[in-house]
Amino acid sequence: MKKTILKLLNFFLYTALLFMACNVYALTAMSRDSLASRPAGEAPSAAFLAALSVPLLLLYLWIHIFPVFFPLRPGSGRLRVCADGNGLLLLFLGSAGLSTAFFLCGCLRLLPAPPPTEAPVFWIVNSLIAILLEALLFWNGIIRVYSASLQLGIRIRAIGIVCGMIPIAHLIALGIIIRTVAREVSFENEKILLNEKRSREKICATKYPLLLIHGVFFRDFRYFNYWGRIPGELETNGARVFYGNHQSAASVPDSGRELADRILQLAEETGCEKFNIIAHSKGGLDARAALQLPGIAEHVASLTTVSTPHRGCEFADYLLTKISPKQQAAVAKTYNAALKKLGDPHPDFLGAVRCLTASACLEFNKKTPDIQGVFYQSIGSRLSRAAGGRFPLNFTYVLAKHFDGANDGLVGHKSFPWGGGYRLLTVNGARGISHGDMIDLNRENLPEFDVREFYVQLVAELKRQGF
Repeated sequence: MKKTILKLLNFFLYTALLFMACNVYALTAMSRDSLASRPAGEAPSAAFLAALSVPLLLLYLWIHIFPVFFPLRPGSGRLRVCADGNGLLLLFLGSAGLSTAFFLCGCLRLLPAPPPTEAPVFWIVNSLIAILLEALLFWNGIIRVYSASLQLGIRIRAIGIVCGMIPIAHLIALGIIIRTVAREVSFENEKILLNEKRSREKICATKYPLLLIHGVFFRDFRYFNYWGRIPGELETNGARVFYGNHQSAASVPDSGRELADRILQLAEETGCEKFNIIAHSKGGLDARAALQLPGIAEHVASLTTVSTPHRGCEFADYLLTKISPKQQAAVAKTYNAALKKLGDPHPDFLGAVRCLTASACLEFNKKTPDIQGVFYQSIGSRLSRAAGGRFPLNFTYVLAKHFDGANDGLVGHKSFPWGGGYRLLTVNGARGISHGDMIDLNRENLPEFDVREFYVQLVAELKRQGF
């Protein structure tokens, strides 16, 4: 309640000051002309009245630098830029609305002003000054939010640019920008405060470090994390995180051997007795394959698979039967060439795809029993409609739904369960949770599903279980 009152006070006070500053030419002249008609000795000098404009212009500059009260500013530098930019855009809307109404009232002679101030030229001059000052306000705000916001994305930024010169549409676009940035600031600031509150608890400081295993056609890059903002959130809450660093495209047996070597390497380099593996998509199959190899199970405390097709994808079987071997080879050649440039020493596109078919997973499961002493659990999610997923998941959702029923845009819900514990994540609303949402692939804040907090609680539960 206190913050709401401060926000309203900030908005109304600053809007009034900006309106006065933007229309200082008219307001000063009208005051001077009106007061000059008083009896001698009561009318202040023109110099005195002109001096009233100086504080207003100084306040105008102050608002450009600090558009939001200090108590309302977030705790992150980037969020402060977002909040200040959004504040400027809100103030622009308020003061521009007042300035427009002021101009119309002046032109219609609805304001009590002496004849000189009723001339059209007078209002044109005032309007030009107001437009200039309002434009500075707008561009200061839009540059800040465009440069600092992560949630605007390419799509909303493009909408803002395209609609910027279209009447009415530009106001709608500006409203979308303001709403998106306001939600981002509020959401992210709440996370900062939550992490500060529980910082001493280190709720993700598990007994054994985490080993994050990526899915197919992705790699563990230094500058683009496959897991988005999740590892940073886990580390903030005490987790120690490592990565699989295996090829992006290879058969499950080959990927399993790579992961086995990685686990042995980490165990030797770090001295860690065991690891808690969290694997996404095909990475879950790769991890299960690695556990079958000699000397690996003793270094794994738990395996959590996320969105893993343990029973394969039936639509993959269908596509491989419909596409000729010649076409398959051509597609594989193109993908393998691209994957090699991205760092895979021996990419095998077709080998990876074939391991994701329902028929291949059926055989794999027969030969890959759970290892005694390793805790297995699995997690899946459901996308509510095709439009809820980003490309190509909005396309594959239709195929997966036809063959596999409810799915996350790629994997059917019947394929997710594995191990002693299983959770299917669903949310209210028309969007749902996609295959990519489960690893924060798009760095998108979903109101219904906080993926970073989900992983924090997931790891905290592993800690409570002694892992």
